[in-house]
Amino acid sequence: MCALLRGLMQTVLPVRAKVVLQERRSNISSKPPKDKIGPGQTLFAMAMFAISLLVPAGWIMHHIPEYRKRPCPPSDGPPRNSIM
Repeated sequence: MCALLRGLMQTVLPVRAKVVLQERRSNISSKPPKDKIGPGQTLFAMAMFAISLLVPAGWIMHHIPEYRKRPCPPSDGPPRNSIM
């Protein structure tokens, strides 16, 4: 049974890989872009991307002392180390 499955996979996989490769090639275009993006739009997009990554990280780092001062939330059940 295992040999049958192995033989089936060896015949099916190359065909499937060829189909996937053809699908990927169909999305590649060698023509120039339809709309040119100016330096202002490029700068705006890069700035928004940087801000979206750096602002949350900066917020967390700025508030680390507050997070350290917070008491731990009370637990609802018995302590985990106790033996029942």
